[in-house]
Amino acid sequence: MAKILTSDNFEAEVLNAEGPVLVDFWAQWCGPCRMQAPAVEKLAEEGYQAGKVNVDEQSGLAMEYQVMNIPTLIIFKGGKEVDRMVGVQSGAELARRMDLYR
Repeated sequence: MAKILTSDNFEAEVLNAEGPVLVDFWAQWCGPCRMQAPAVEKLAEEGYQAGKVNVDEQSGLAMEYQVMNIPTLIIFKGGKEVDRMVGVQSGAELARRMDLYR
């Protein structure tokens, strides 16, 4: 299951993580975000590190990472953003992008 990320655990779970971490910036009211969710959850079930940031509850994180549209999916590695996708992505594309940073 993808981890729920907040300003309290973001540094430990994402910025200090070993290997790449996919972060899904989303909101409950966002239809495309709900379409994206199963692919993110499947990735987590397959052993990839993945987390979700609810932009309504964590607006500070959304602002810090300049998330203007949702869903926005950002891959972090070594404490830095290394890839960004905006809009719904297939599970295969997410896995392909994550594999680039393993």
